[in-house]
Amino acid sequence: MDIIEILQNVKQDYQNNYGLKNCFEDVYNYHKSMADYECTPLHSLDCMAEKYNVKKLYVKDESMRFGLNAFKGLGVSYAVHKIMEKYQKEKCTFVSCTDGNHGKALAWIAWKSGQKAVIFMPKGSEERRVHAIRQYQAEVFVTDMNYDDTVRYAAKFAKEKGLFFVQDTALPGYEEVSENIMYGYSTMIREALEQMNEKPTHIFLQAGVGSMAGGVVWYLYEKYGMDLPFIGIIESEAVPCIFQSAKENRLISIGGEPHTIMAGLNCGEANYISFPLLKSLSACFIQCNDQITLKGMYRGENPIGADISFSSGESGAVGLGLIEEVLQNPNKMWKEQLKLNKESVILLFSTEGRLS
Repeated sequence: MDIIEILQNVKQDYQNNYGLKNCFEDVYNYHKSMADYECTPLHSLDCMAEKYNVKKLYVKDESMRFGLNAFKGLGVSYAVHKIMEKYQKEKCTFVSCTDGNHGKALAWIAWKSGQKAVIFMPKGSEERRVHAIRQYQAEVFVTDMNYDDTVRYAAKFAKEKGLFFVQDTALPGYEEVSENIMYGYSTMIREALEQMNEKPTHIFLQAGVGSMAGGVVWYLYEKYGMDLPFIGIIESEAVPCIFQSAKENRLISIGGEPHTIMAGLNCGEANYISFPLLKSLSACFIQCNDQITLKGMYRGENPIGADISFSSGESGAVGLGLIEEVLQNPNKMWKEQLKLNKESVILLFSTEGRLS
């Protein structure tokens, strides 16, 4: 395939069969009550926008979130808050599977709350990501399974031990916590829209299981109804479970041991709660290779003209790399498919900084 492949999608009104809630005020008020809460920066890349002839290009920089170098603390903190509010237990142990940022965020909020965390990681997890989680006194185990099988193993472990499973994808009988994690991500898009002086025409969201994208799209749908910006969902070509599911109009599992440097996107099964939302309301689905995110990482740290320099990691930079590749490529087909022009106001999310 090309370095980018775009699947156009016909939007249709969303049928809320899973009973998703509008709890955005509760989420936002909780986050603002946290001692570590600060609104993260929104970078306006005006020189890059001018060079590539679009009106505005914004990047929400989540490397600053809670000192965790990534956005995941938003979803995990709200989910853990709701667990502790519901069960009123003095001591809790939280269990999860992670490629890195989710487990780090869970270990952090457990440590901050005086609780324990047990984190399982898939085969091939980088030692630097293991270390980043262990610094918050979590128990970390690297399995010999892929991500999705490790999720199921962690869920079984938590159930057998009577512990709290905190995962950002739904499983049969396990939906409430994953939904709360989705809702937690709404703070990110809420902040961005409040920081902008105009409504975006385009929003591009990277996806692993699709929970972050689902949380953002759910907020947008509740705010705008069907008058949505053009929404594009980006995945790695190595593990495009949402792209393939949208193409076949049914949930598709990507098995085996796929590899991409975008570790946070290396998920073979879509969240079945967020997928119908994305399928109904997204304008397109995109898969791309690792060259695209490397391009975005480079551009973040080596800006055009007077644009700000910022750190963007492998899973965070893919949107920026995608936009630059599309806008500078002499083949205008991608630009036309994404409906990009001189009036476009583009919003991207750099969901993580570089991990040292």
